[in-house]
Amino acid sequence: MSFFDVFNGDADGICALQQWRLAHPAESTLITGVKRDISLLKQVEAASGDQVAVFDISLDKNREAVIALLAAGVDVIYFDHHFAGDIPEHENFTVNIDTSAETCTSLLVNHYLKGAFTPWAVVGAFGDNLVSNASEIAQGIGLSVEETAQLKLLGECMNYNGYGASLDDLHVTPKALSEEVRAYENPLDFITDEKSCYQRLLDGYQKDLTQAASLQPLSSDDSVALYRLPNEAWARRVSGVFANQLATENPARAHAMLTDKASGNYLVSVRAPLNRKEGADQLCLQFATGGGRKAAAGINDLPADQLEHFIHKFREAYA
Repeated sequence: MSFFDVFNGDADGICALQQWRLAHPAESTLITGVKRDISLLKQVEAASGDQVAVFDISLDKNREAVIALLAAGVDVIYFDHHFAGDIPEHENFTVNIDTSAETCTSLLVNHYLKGAFTPWAVVGAFGDNLVSNASEIAQGIGLSVEETAQLKLLGECMNYNGYGASLDDLHVTPKALSEEVRAYENPLDFITDEKSCYQRLLDGYQKDLTQAASLQPLSSDDSVALYRLPNEAWARRVSGVFANQLATENPARAHAMLTDKASGNYLVSVRAPLNRKEGADQLCLQFATGGGRKAAAGINDLPADQLEHFIHKFREAYA
């Protein structure tokens, strides 16, 4: 019997998998990529009797591959909070999908495991910008204010590290980061261990955010703000956490990050207002390479000639 772990390369995906493998230790084949690389299940070469565990990637983008695996006799367990569409029914398919704006995949795994490794769930939730939820859970398990702040920063750094056009944009590949954190049952130990890659992530995160702070919006009002980022590695890395930061600072406003691509098209990140976490997925799903969840979504390749249409739809959604 072989095991395959398929996961999003951001904080939520890595922290969901981390909890799962701490609870179910096994040698497994890891399949992941940059945060936007979500059509991952087609890479799985599993046979009857094998098990595939999936974390934080949309079933809607992987449905055909799931159906093929199930038909081949593979057991599939699926945890996610993105738009799913039609969910296949099969005796070998265990589904844990909740698209509520108040949850994330790490929290779904934490619930399934009955809180066995909650600190890692807190990291994943902070990475997904569920600040109030993560803070409340951290307080509930007795973490101090300082410890909670440390886990928040770790979640932000891990999430930041998943953004990029390719693995070359990242400080640490998601696969390598997942393998490195595996040794730490407590994320606080990962933070304090001088041998870990945490300081490298933190230094890059702080440097890139400093550059982003100088950006001015293309346009902004009380309801929406649009930012355009250059076709540079630092901008691709920071787009998601910069959007999260702006959302936290302006909870009544929706934000869109438009990152230039070499092709002339745009990589888009959308954040719904924190006081109305809805609509981001439906907005982005109107475009060919769009997807995500209610509170945060994106478009992998927005054609330049559709930019004005996107801006119109963005304003219409959040006016």
